Amino acid sequence: MADTQTAEYRNIVYEVDSSVAYVTMNRPNKRNALSLEHMQELIHCFESIAQSKEISVVILKGSGPAFCAGHDLGEMVDQDPVFYRNLFDVCTKMMETIQSIPQPVIAQVHGIATAAGCQLVATCDLAVATDDARFATPGVKIGLFCSTPMVALSRAVGRKKAMEMLLTGEMLSSEDAVMAGLINKAVPADQLEEATKALASKIAQASPFTVGIGKQAFYKQLDMSQSLAYSYAKEVMSLNATAADAKEGICAFLEKRPPNWKGC
Repeated sequence: MADTQTAEYRNIVYEVDSSVAYVTMNRPNKRNALSLEHMQELIHCFESIAQSKEISVVILKGSGPAFCAGHDLGEMVDQDPVFYRNLFDVCTKMMETIQSIPQPVIAQVHGIATAAGCQLVATCDLAVATDDARFATPGVKIGLFCSTPMVALSRAVGRKKAMEMLLTGEMLSSEDAVMAGLINKAVPADQLEEATKALASKIAQASPFTVGIGKQAFYKQLDMSQSLAYSYAKEVMSLNATAADAKEGICAFLEKRPPNWKGC
C-alpha cells in the first residue's frame, strides 16, 4: 500500500493507506476466532482510529480461509461465571466501539462469518461479501444460544429471518444475506477487494466531519419513536448546517466545483 503506516499487534494487522484504515484479523489457523486478547486488540485499534482526523473509512477483514468463526471455544471450556461475564463484556464493548467511532466501518467478508463473527458483520456499518460466503448463528447446535449475536443480528435483519437463523443455526447464503439486509452486496471472490475499496473511496470523498455526525445520529435515533427521532434529527441537522464543511459543500455545489473540506 502507498503511504502505509503500521502498528504492531499479536492477533490483528493494522495498516493505513491514504485515508482508509485496514484492520485484518490475523488468526488464520483459528479462522480468526475471537479470543479475549484478540477482542481487546480490536478495541484498542478502533479506539486509536477514532482519534485520527486523517482516517475517513475503516475496512475490517480476515486473513486465511474465513472472515471470523466467532468466539474461541477452546478458551471457553470449564470457566466460571466471572470469566464468561468478562468475556461477553469485552465482546459487547468491541461491538459498541465499532459503531461509536466516527469513521464508517466496512466488513469485507469471505468464507464464513458465524456466531460472534456474524455479529461483527451485523455490527459493521456496511458489509461486502464474496458470493460464496456464508453466515450463521449456530450456537443453538452446541447448547449455547447466540444471545449476544442476536442483539446485532435482530437490528440488521427482519425478526422472522433473525429468529430462523438463531433457532436453526443453519447457514445463510450471500444472496439471502443481501435480501435480508445483513450485507450490502455480494461479488465474485476475485472482485471482493476491489468492490470494498470502491465503496470506501466513495465514502472518503465526503467530509469526514459530516460523516461522523451522521453516523452518530443514525444509531442514536434508531430506537427512538418517530416523533422523538425527528426532534433529535432536526437539531443535529441544524447544528450541522452551521459547520464550515456544510457551508463549503453548499457553496461548492452552487459554484459547480469540488469541495475543499475543512474538517469542522
